[in-house]
Amino acid sequence: MQELSKQELLRLEGIKKSFGNCNVLRGIDLAVDRGEFITILGASGCGKTTLLRIIAGLESADEGRVFLEGRDVGFDEPHKRNVRMVFQNYALFPHMNIEANIGYSLRLLRREKSEIRKAVLEALELVRLSGYQKRMPNELSGGEKQRVAVARALISKPPILLLDEPLGALDLQLRRQMQMELKGLQERLGITFIYITHDQEEALTMSDRIVVMRNGLFEQIGSAHDIYSRPATSYVARFVGNANVLRSSDACSAIRSEHVEFVPVEFVPSGRGEPSGRGGMKGRIITRSFVGGQIRLTAILQNGEAIIASSQGMASPLKNGDEVLVRWDPENAVPVRDTD
Repeated sequence: MQELSKQELLRLEGIKKSFGNCNVLRGIDLAVDRGEFITILGASGCGKTTLLRIIAGLESADEGRVFLEGRDVGFDEPHKRNVRMVFQNYALFPHMNIEANIGYSLRLLRREKSEIRKAVLEALELVRLSGYQKRMPNELSGGEKQRVAVARALISKPPILLLDEPLGALDLQLRRQMQMELKGLQERLGITFIYITHDQEEALTMSDRIVVMRNGLFEQIGSAHDIYSRPATSYVARFVGNANVLRSSDACSAIRSEHVEFVPVEFVPSGRGEPSGRGGMKGRIITRSFVGGQIRLTAILQNGEAIIASSQGMASPLKNGDEVLVRWDPENAVPVRDTD
């Protein structure tokens, strides 16, 4: 049995997976604690879903080991792992009503009808769908179907719930509502959630830890604050929050757009001299856009690099073509590894 801490529930060691000549997972190591909400964040095709399917037992790894509660489950069938998965397309049985859909796994375990019915009603109450047990899936909205899928996964009280982009089919407003509901549900139940998404806002909003994944490898693991404020690589900086990545001959650094200031050249006090260094360079505005309560401006620096500045509200005297002095506090520039 694999030795683990009292808090550790899942451990992945050296997971590799290929499909033909395509190396999908190239050596994944991860430890997940009990009650943790961990999000695997990455672009489409980076290997997120394959990794989740290996944890669930729906795919087998070419190399590496999967430990659940200290036991190697790499050769166990999915139903023996007590791990449940929620899919983006809900995967509800269209010919079964909601009660039958939710209670399906308990029927396979040959539980008593009275026990199944009680568990179904409790699961429906948990996801705020009491009274829906006789409805059919085609009578539900997208958000309601997703709640049913979650209830079905939770009814057997698994230690880990795997969620494969479960909110991807919902509109923005409902998606944000469901984010809060899922996070609240996870905190109330104390179940470990492993959640995959390509949506950075979703990851930042919900997670205890975020794993940024790229091309079958992990780029960085950390809290939402760490990932946003202290990205380890240029890829993480651009992918999470779309930071400015600035390069010199011997260094690479990232700075968030909210920490960049564009000052009209005519407003720069006399006697300051010519701008020098990364903290003060001349540039010219090439785009101006309003983005949900922010003005976002892009300038081209004299060295040809583009840099973005953003500010709250709509007030800005700058327009396309204006010459500006670009400034930022050097303390807000974070050194990163150049991985682009």
